[in-house]
Amino acid sequence: MPVAGLVPAPHREPGHADLLVRNAKVFTGDPARPEARAVAVRDGLIAALGDDHDLAHLVGPHTTVVDALGRRIVPGLNDSHLHVIRGGLNYVLELRWDGVRSLRHALAMLREQAGRTPKGQWIRVVGGWTAEQFAERRMPTVAELNAAAPDTPVFVLHLYQSALMNRAAVKAAGFTRETPDPRGGQIVRGRDGEPNGVLLAAPSALVLYSTLAQAPALDEADKRTSTRHFLRELNRFGLTSAVDAAGGFQSFPDHYATVVDLARSGELTLRIAYHLFPQTAGQELADLRRWTETVRPGDGDAWLRLNGAGENLTWAAADFENFSEPRPELVEGYEAEFEEAVRLLVDNGWGFRLHATYDETIRRDLAVFEKLAAEGLFPGGNRWLFDHAETVSSRSLDRIAALGGAVSVQNRMSFQGSAFLDRYGAEAAAHTPPVRAMLDRGLTVAAGTDATRVSSYNPWVALHWLVTGRTVGGTALYPPENLLDRETALGLYTRGGARLTGEEDVKGVLREGCYADLAVLSDDFLTVPDDLIPGIESVLTVVGGRIVHATAEYDGLDEAVPPVTPEWSPVAHFGGYQADRDGLSGARQASLVAEAAAESEQHRRWRVARGAAPDTTPSFVDPCFAH
Repeated sequence: MPVAGLVPAPHREPGHADLLVRNAKVFTGDPARPEARAVAVRDGLIAALGDDHDLAHLVGPHTTVVDALGRRIVPGLNDSHLHVIRGGLNYVLELRWDGVRSLRHALAMLREQAGRTPKGQWIRVVGGWTAEQFAERRMPTVAELNAAAPDTPVFVLHLYQSALMNRAAVKAAGFTRETPDPRGGQIVRGRDGEPNGVLLAAPSALVLYSTLAQAPALDEADKRTSTRHFLRELNRFGLTSAVDAAGGFQSFPDHYATVVDLARSGELTLRIAYHLFPQTAGQELADLRRWTETVRPGDGDAWLRLNGAGENLTWAAADFENFSEPRPELVEGYEAEFEEAVRLLVDNGWGFRLHATYDETIRRDLAVFEKLAAEGLFPGGNRWLFDHAETVSSRSLDRIAALGGAVSVQNRMSFQGSAFLDRYGAEAAAHTPPVRAMLDRGLTVAAGTDATRVSSYNPWVALHWLVTGRTVGGTALYPPENLLDRETALGLYTRGGARLTGEEDVKGVLREGCYADLAVLSDDFLTVPDDLIPGIESVLTVVGGRIVHATAEYDGLDEAVPPVTPEWSPVAHFGGYQADRDGLSGARQASLVAEAAAESEQHRRWRVARGAAPDTTPSFVDPCFAH
């Protein structure tokens, strides 16, 4: 982009920048130099920061100069708990309801997609939405799925709680009246004993995920394309790094082959630190032993590297996060096998992350760690952390701090906060999780989403939750003392993630010698009104000095990416996160939401008239629809 006042030096010199972004409000995240107006990049690293005139001498004939037009620049975001590898393998197969504001619109997308999905394929709505985000404040019904797609299998996953399937999907999954309920789950049946299309996690989500796994997978070439487009979708929001938390149905090395191939060819646009997760109950120790003998944390490079084990070490030690169900009681005596797994890892120099939703689980795990610490074995210089920790107690936080642990928090309460509130009450919800108390103890705390099967991968939804304490539906959960200021919240999404992977010296801040990972934002996160935070995107994302995402005035500056395949993919037609940018005008979008809200109110009145609902106007109904 031509920029007045900057004249390239006549000859190329070693000191010239490859990229210079000027006329910006740069938040560096570096206490030694918190602000700047321009950033110079050379050889994938930050070469200099300063005012525009200070860096003018770095412009050469081959320097790309970008005018930020006064926009905010932040260090590239780092999601510390994202299922990015698994998400990439499936991204182009999924219809995303993330950001959709009315159920009417969501069902219209479903109906349209049914018209193009070929025979044998499924329509999958997998995570990133909740009924609270819709104007109607309700989930779709199985009848609505049947009407929208009478012949194409439809699977709609709702949080950790349930899944809805149309008639065609029930048939494709092979569910009949004789199909037994899986352990920890329920196949809901009608009066005739036949499955009615509703699956419940009670409380285990295995029934949901194992059913989803029956849908057809992509071939290897399309997995590669799918992953590239998912990474670019993450770049769209300013993400430049992620810590992959592994997870069920993600086997090593098979399901890692695509990102390894992209790393070898230099086509990753997101830095990934990954974990290894034993897949089969009863074989966990054998898996961990084999991995410790063949690979080591740190293997890889700045783009793709092994970070350790987890988020499960043994299946028996994992709790479930379905707040619509009572807290699960873990089996007695799981500690023996769990201790053996932890001992194996620390003896071999492996760090780990550990899924733990409830304090009851955390206390039992800490007892194992303290036993090993008394023997002088734990943590043995290895990085370790708890994931989630929604109900962790003050006493447990003290014990985590004493053992040198960290915590990675995710905005699962953005999507499940109302369910938690209904079950446990406002007092318990007020510090779920107690992020401020974690920081007050000096713990390393990082933030993420736990996308893609439940939460949205949009980091700005998570940042909105951290600073406002509100769900995606607007329910206030937290008192002021458990909220974060915006700079602190941003630190959890930049420096926090870098600390979990031991990269805090090169990542998470904009400082000379650090990775040139940055995002030019559409709106200034530090000053924009609270309710506009979830709508922030990056207009220019740079990773390792490469422009990997560019839009608005910078359209065309980014690296090319192949078209989405297969051609019928929902992503090819709708994209990913549904922001109100290119499609509907703001007025039209507002009109559709108003229509949906009015329709919802009519439905409520119909239920009241038949005694199926109390005669009270719910708080989510606009007064203009009450008369």
